[in-house]
Amino acid sequence: MNRREFIKSAGTASVAAAATPTVRGMVSDEPRQVVVILGESVRRDMLNCYRNTGLKTPNLDRLASQGIRFDRAYNCQPVCAPARSSIWTGLYPHTNGVWGNSIPLGETVHSIGQRLHDRGIECAFTGKWHLSGTDYFDTGMPAPGWNGAYWYDMRRYLSELTVEDRLRSRKSATGDDPSWTSEMCYGHRVTNRAVDFLANSQNQDFLLVVAYDEPHDPSLCPIEYSRMYENFVFPSDPNVTDPLTRKPVEQHIWANSLLHGGTLAQHPKPIQAKHFFGSHTFIDMEIGRVLDQIEKSAPNALVIYTSDHGVFLDSHRLNDKGPAMYEEITHIPFIAKWPGKAPANAVSKELVSHIDLNGTLMEFFGFEVPKTLEGRSMLPMLKDPSVSVRKEVFIEWGRYEVDHDGFGAFQPIRCICDGRYKLSVNLMVTDEFYDLESDPGELKNLIDSLEHAAIRNDLHDRLLNWMNESRDPFRGYYWGRRAWRPDFPEIWANAGRTRQRENDGYLPRELDYDTGLTMGNATRSK
Repeated sequence: MNRREFIKSAGTASVAAAATPTVRGMVSDEPRQVVVILGESVRRDMLNCYRNTGLKTPNLDRLASQGIRFDRAYNCQPVCAPARSSIWTGLYPHTNGVWGNSIPLGETVHSIGQRLHDRGIECAFTGKWHLSGTDYFDTGMPAPGWNGAYWYDMRRYLSELTVEDRLRSRKSATGDDPSWTSEMCYGHRVTNRAVDFLANSQNQDFLLVVAYDEPHDPSLCPIEYSRMYENFVFPSDPNVTDPLTRKPVEQHIWANSLLHGGTLAQHPKPIQAKHFFGSHTFIDMEIGRVLDQIEKSAPNALVIYTSDHGVFLDSHRLNDKGPAMYEEITHIPFIAKWPGKAPANAVSKELVSHIDLNGTLMEFFGFEVPKTLEGRSMLPMLKDPSVSVRKEVFIEWGRYEVDHDGFGAFQPIRCICDGRYKLSVNLMVTDEFYDLESDPGELKNLIDSLEHAAIRNDLHDRLLNWMNESRDPFRGYYWGRRAWRPDFPEIWANAGRTRQRENDGYLPRELDYDTGLTMGNATRSK
């Protein structure tokens, strides 16, 4: 018996015992149904319901008009795989193991699909997974718990194409070829499977995930969509001229990189990207197909839309996404429609984190939220947008990619934001502190401001406590003893505690290292 088989057999009885719905959940005669739609590289202001820029997103705007638009939602790490790892596991990247792209989930980590499947809920995932640890396209094999008939990662898509079309599918210029129709696009084929699942699952409990890859590079879409943006210029913010004064040196190197056009010494150019913006509107139309089918087959379903991360579009003279905590890549769209439960055309100003999605879904389906999850349930917020479930969000950075030499390599960052103030501890370089109310463009780094020292230090203490409580493997005194906080004690033992994992039904209860006996208190003095 290998390790994975042992883990599975050890947890079978506990999972079965946990499969009975609790009284707090959505237990009723109606089928319990959820559709989560995940965008890729979609920043918050790329949706008209957040900001009218001239981009066309009629279907996402429709979804927002039917439910709640959350204005302060954040991801857990602003790059593809780590962001997705937190969304689907309810664990931060430093816990689930995916602290960069091309790194797999840990063997003892379970996705929401596996948790719900093991409790009798049908789970289907169509679209970009990016968590197998192999490459951008994954393996073609479904992750545990997800229905293999609907699994459609990018390797399955590529396997359907000829060699010639595979090559074409990786070039942006292909979008200028009228022969590359919607039927050739990954997003369209992802939608086809989602629509089919919905049509065949009307009367059963289910979780359906629809995860698009577009508008991520190569940003392919039918030519009529890119033509919409032939002369379109995205309205830039003042921070496209950010001189990066008193900012981390890595951002200067990044901005001056030839890979990104060496923008620091240049006057900003108009933001034009017809393929990227065209692909974005194309996917909005595909989302419209999903929403139409939901109204036919699952009219009372909870529908959630969000994005893994945003893109800079030259803000702070930076390109794409990477080791930074700026709003453009961490502050993401989040919309929820729940007919009969969530108010229509509502707006929430309360903090939301991707880390809370797993707990929310567990409670929605009527199950206890496992203690191992590092988020909580935001189900009350989906009923009342004025409710708050958290006082801060935490964001991190480990690495961009393990098989790339570029993108800054290893740039460890830990960040906390309370909705107004944001503190980023950039372990190897200058730290950052911003007042988002007076400085929404994050141009003025207040890390050394005596006027803000008390607020900064309070956030710092909360950040360090989170690192301890979540057993961040990179934690240590060096995160506390910073140039702007020289009084912080340098203690080799840190907080002096041991923190074992609570039991969630998949592993036997941990044993105490000092006694060999079954663990009592998970957190205790060491």
